[in-house]
Amino acid sequence: MIWRIAYTDRAKRDFRALDRGVAARVSQALNRLAETGYGDVTRVRGWGETLRLRVGDWRVFFSWDRDENVIRVLSVRHRREAYRE
Repeated sequence: MIWRIAYTDRAKRDFRALDRGVAARVSQALNRLAETGYGDVTRVRGWGETLRLRVGDWRVFFSWDRDENVIRVLSVRHRREAYRE
């Protein structure tokens, strides 16, 4: 099953702030997750239904919308900042 990827406003801002090479890697990892369901994905403790996709030193926080087959990207953060909210 192929999932559609939707970005929140915050995720769009985070993505635009990334270095071009990092943005390409993150985009590629999200596309692979949407197409195959594979990736380094873990549920984030204490964040409800939020999941994280690890892409090197970067973390992509997202949620699955299984009714609409959508991956909702919430934010993209460097690992040193990712869990400090």
